[in-house]
Amino acid sequence: MGRAVTQQKPDFGALYVGDVVHKRARPKRHALRYRVFSMLVDLDQLAALDQKLRLFSLNRFNLVSLMSSDFGPRDGGSIADFIRARAAAAGAGEIARIRMLAYPRLLGFAFNPITVYYCDDAAGVTRFLAYEVSNTFGEHHFYQAAVDAQGHEIQHETKKAFFVSPFNTLEGTYRFSIRPPDDEVFVGITLVGQEGGILTAYFQGEQRPLTDAMLLKLLLAYPLMTAKVVLGIYWEALLLWLKGMPLTLKLRRQLKRGHQA
Repeated sequence: MGRAVTQQKPDFGALYVGDVVHKRARPKRHALRYRVFSMLVDLDQLAALDQKLRLFSLNRFNLVSLMSSDFGPRDGGSIADFIRARAAAAGAGEIARIRMLAYPRLLGFAFNPITVYYCDDAAGVTRFLAYEVSNTFGEHHFYQAAVDAQGHEIQHETKKAFFVSPFNTLEGTYRFSIRPPDDEVFVGITLVGQEGGILTAYFQGEQRPLTDAMLLKLLLAYPLMTAKVVLGIYWEALLLWLKGMPLTLKLRRQLKRGHQA
């Protein structure tokens, strides 16, 4: 680990446009890449952001929106309070700012495979990271780590504890490689098993201003982005199944229960 990194604080947040890339190494090789944009917001400035932008709304329908019930406690309560409580329990110290990187709702719809929370101290140094991971069965799970953000890239690992892919069991370890948002953002995750790397996924994006004009531009460029994320998950799963990838026992049981319902 090297020197501490201090990020410049945006007024309310930013947009990041880039590529999501998945590369599977075992037992079947497979890769995908698609273009997306994500929204980075200061959780303590959400109400102010709602007032600032015409095309964005908090907790109500708009072309672009965020619903508190989609994140954190999932009950409509304060996302910032929820994440600060997790950071405090992890011994991360005083958190001055929490930035959330997520897909917003577009025309009322969104699905976030992963939402990242960057928790910074008063000097702007990231001290705690939380990852809210969701699957297509309506389940979600938090991974988290108190970090000493030394250097441009933060690396840590944790045991896998949540079912996401229909082709992976709960075996293995996630290795996270994170570059906190600045002019660019990078979120990389590698699933490693006893025989080495299984799957690598990352999002790398370039910063754009969080303005009505940019939101409109991105909506025109990616009008059905959030729906395509879900459709893409199912499409790629189908391609893997056609390549001969076996389904996990958990998925087979869930499909059987759905058939019997």
